Amino acid sequence: MASDDSTSAASHGQGLHDTTSSRCRTETFTATHYFEVADFSLLDGMGIGEFVRSSTFTVGGCDWNIRLFPDGNKKEHEGAFVSVFLCFIGGGEATRVRAKFSLSMVDRDNRVSKLPMLGDDRPLIHTFGPGDREWSWGVTYIEKFKLRHFLYLNDDSLTIRCVLSARSPVFDAELFGPLSKNSAQPVKINDMDPTIFEGLLHFIYADSLPDTCNSDENTIMQHLLVAADRYGLDRLRALCEAKLCQGIDVQTVATTLALAEQHNCDQLKDACLRFIASRDVLSAIMDTDGFRHLKESCPLILGEISEKIATFRRRRTSMQHL
Repeated sequence: MASDDSTSAASHGQGLHDTTSSRCRTETFTATHYFEVADFSLLDGMGIGEFVRSSTFTVGGCDWNIRLFPDGNKKEHEGAFVSVFLCFIGGGEATRVRAKFSLSMVDRDNRVSKLPMLGDDRPLIHTFGPGDREWSWGVTYIEKFKLRHFLYLNDDSLTIRCVLSARSPVFDAELFGPLSKNSAQPVKINDMDPTIFEGLLHFIYADSLPDTCNSDENTIMQHLLVAADRYGLDRLRALCEAKLCQGIDVQTVATTLALAEQHNCDQLKDACLRFIASRDVLSAIMDTDGFRHLKESCPLILGEISEKIATFRRRRTSMQHL
């Protein structure tokens, strides 16, 4: 019998161990919404399955609200529990929204109550799809007899805190949806200055406006508002709008007004019109390049300016006659 000193290829690999690693980071947008229900005792007894809802709030470009059932949502509980749900309303172009959220009760000093709840009050994760629109998820049950002392200490008010994290639908579409032509290729952001994109990323990670304390702050805020509108970042859009309202002057009001008109920023538009109407600055504004741009891009707004000025002058005249 012939001997064979050869070693198989597989045996050569024994004893070797390769280590590799990778990391995936998902961009999320987090917000906290407080839903206060005053005079709760007046709602007690309204009926099983009946609910009151919070105002609509936006996270990740989608709309949500909180629904509270004072007598619960299940007949078998016989009205002995208060039920709380997070409701996904919809919004944006996303077909799927991955969300992580928690529901808790806080007292008037904003401290989370230690009142025991029936069910799991830890953060929940759920993927909302088209079938979940106008659908509630993440029920929390609070026993009524344990709630009475809490209500007594908090002036018959009940406050539900919802901490919700969700992805922007436009980022989802570009990274994972039909806008992504080739998942193996980097996502290219077109028509955006690197400084503005840095500001966008700053908001995503820090949930605040970037530090732009320089002479071009107004211009940066304008471009950042456009980027926020493009990516469905409603909180960033609102922050930029508020900042621009504070920085209106003769040189910037026309370009800011054009921006407000093009991106449906009603608060900013009204602030610009009031600035123009309440001061004798129209002739100076008309000499700016911004006003020439305004006439070309938003010609119908000129009529609103004239109407606003006329209204302001009528009010000023009537005040002088008092």
